[in-house]
Amino acid sequence: MNEPFTNRLIHEKSPYLLQHAHNPVDWYPWSDEAFQKARNEDKPVFLSSGYSTCHWCHVMERESFSDPEVARILNGHFVPIKVDREERPDIDNFYLKAVMAITGSGGWPLTTFLTPDKKPFWGGTYYPPEDRPGTPGFKTLLLTIAHEWENQRIRLLTSAESVIHAFIEQQKVERGKVVPLDRKEFVKAYHNLSSHFDERFGGFGGAPKFPRPHLLSFLLRYWKRTGEERALWMVEHTLLQMARGGIYDHIGGGFHRYATDAQWRIPHFEKMLYDQALASKICLEAYQSTGRREHAQTAREIFEYVLRSLTDPEGGFYSGQDADSAPDPRHPEDKKEGAFYLFNHDEIMAALGRERGEIVSSYFGLSPQGGDGPLQQGEEFMGKNILCISRSLPDIAHLFNRSTGEIEAIIRESKDMLLKIRSKRPKPHLDDKILTDWNGLMISALSLGSRVLGEPRYQERAEKAARFILHNLMDRGGRLLHRYRDQEAAISGMLSDYAFFIQGLLDLYEASFNPAYLKQARFLAGQMLDLFWDEKAEGGFLFTARDREQMPLPLKEAYDGAIPSGNSLAALDLIRLSRLTMDRALEEKAAAVFKTFSQEISQAPDSYCQMLMAFDFAQGPPLEIVLAAHGDNRELAAMVNLVFQKFIPNRTIAFRPPSGRELEETLDIMPHLQNQPPLEGKTTAYVCEKYTCKPPVHSAAELGEMLKGGE
Repeated sequence: MNEPFTNRLIHEKSPYLLQHAHNPVDWYPWSDEAFQKARNEDKPVFLSSGYSTCHWCHVMERESFSDPEVARILNGHFVPIKVDREERPDIDNFYLKAVMAITGSGGWPLTTFLTPDKKPFWGGTYYPPEDRPGTPGFKTLLLTIAHEWENQRIRLLTSAESVIHAFIEQQKVERGKVVPLDRKEFVKAYHNLSSHFDERFGGFGGAPKFPRPHLLSFLLRYWKRTGEERALWMVEHTLLQMARGGIYDHIGGGFHRYATDAQWRIPHFEKMLYDQALASKICLEAYQSTGRREHAQTAREIFEYVLRSLTDPEGGFYSGQDADSAPDPRHPEDKKEGAFYLFNHDEIMAALGRERGEIVSSYFGLSPQGGDGPLQQGEEFMGKNILCISRSLPDIAHLFNRSTGEIEAIIRESKDMLLKIRSKRPKPHLDDKILTDWNGLMISALSLGSRVLGEPRYQERAEKAARFILHNLMDRGGRLLHRYRDQEAAISGMLSDYAFFIQGLLDLYEASFNPAYLKQARFLAGQMLDLFWDEKAEGGFLFTARDREQMPLPLKEAYDGAIPSGNSLAALDLIRLSRLTMDRALEEKAAAVFKTFSQEISQAPDSYCQMLMAFDFAQGPPLEIVLAAHGDNRELAAMVNLVFQKFIPNRTIAFRPPSGRELEETLDIMPHLQNQPPLEGKTTAYVCEKYTCKPPVHSAAELGEMLKGGE
């Protein structure tokens, strides 16, 4: 098909930018060239930020950016810049904060107006093309801004300066003094979360409802620390409700981005890699804590989805899948949200047969009339169903006079059949760029999963992904890069790339006991300190390396949003490395991170749950396990299995190989293991707690007794 327009985004690698490469808008990528043009022509900059799997980004692209009249206004009065927020989270993070400061809310597509020196003076999110009651249309907004730039520029420039000033003042308030952090922050965070907990459906607040895995991970640690059973129940209840709702893909595995309702029934259908990584990890922790196999099964299904649908043949993990797809393969351009995932009742019955179809329909609550919510957007969704578990397996067994085992087998086989049918439909757009930070999260989850679930294949995939990053996303100087796509690695690594990938390497070391991963993690941690540590201000890590492009104000983020902040995971990485290598200077840097953000943490601790988990690890008491191998690996395997079957959040585990090159490499990075050899010709376990080592033992049973105090 011949495209009527082609702009300079055609030369980019980002799937999101390429989706706009045939707009009549004269788009620039973020570049010095664009801002020089704005200065030369004395024009404001129109900045639009989004991502390729964003439903409302697609809507605005279709309604406005494809409209020649809108393009005429944009091209004539502005310099338009398009940014992929996943490629450049540094840019997006800064301007998202600016828009929230200006309007009180933010989201994507993000719409921001800037001066030629990059200072924001107005912004918003999605705008309809024409005026609606209470909402200006996009054309009206553009013409209004253009008029004010020509006739009331001083007011706009004053607005830009006030935004920057507000940022400076906010940082002074948030980080003006050091507040001693202690257990009261944990208690306050717990009570805040408890007060916003949805007792009926789990999760926090009402609609829309987002998975917040790090909040649940914090609650597990709070339960472990205090014995507060309600904290554990909140985690259990939320995970079970999510896994039974429509936010979970019961056919293909994996979680959708969020639910539009409070019951987790009606999802926003996009799927993101980071959600799969974080959700699978909390499911594993819940399984360790309770032994409930539902949590283990959810984690397995998430992993299988990622390995099937989000994995590059070379080993890296793709970023996500779109919410939209074509209901009719004859019209691939006519995409609707959720079309790939929905089933009508007749389709189920025809595919599965009468009895099996009735069992599946009863289990998932399917009906000929279909569902509600977003399914009423158009006639093509009438009679379609979102799959949600509506009855328990024992209830279905009783209803159909079958055993629970028989029903379970029928459901499992039917899901496989429906997956094959669904795989023939037009698939949602795949964002196939590979991001270092999100890959780090997935490597971490798979590594833990390989031990907890006893599945070596997950370790193999984690190792393959780590090798991909180390081979393809490191420059010649050994610095991480952020994005890989279409044979090109680009964009200097940001703090999250280092912090998340280091975490992945540490967890991969625990999964494989290969000292090369620990050595690489230590090297990258040193680089992270050299490149990102804020020596000039009050400490902590900058969002962007000091020698790379900065926003009008340097960013330093601690808030744990949809994904944890770089500072939160960096602090945890340093503590873990310190305990493993006995390098106390690393733990001192982590303590400085806590001091830097102490005031804002103390004011709203439930907004910093990942940071509180790092602080919890630092508080200890430290539990350090060393397994020194000798000869027969069966007892060693039993010891490792025992450690990973228990939820012991603040422990480290190190492995001393019996001999050879691996022993030399291990002692090079952990020289203190020289003093913890295998004794009596047997594999030996050492457990040190509160800086005091217990007598070494030689069996998994003895190790289990020693670990009871650390559980």
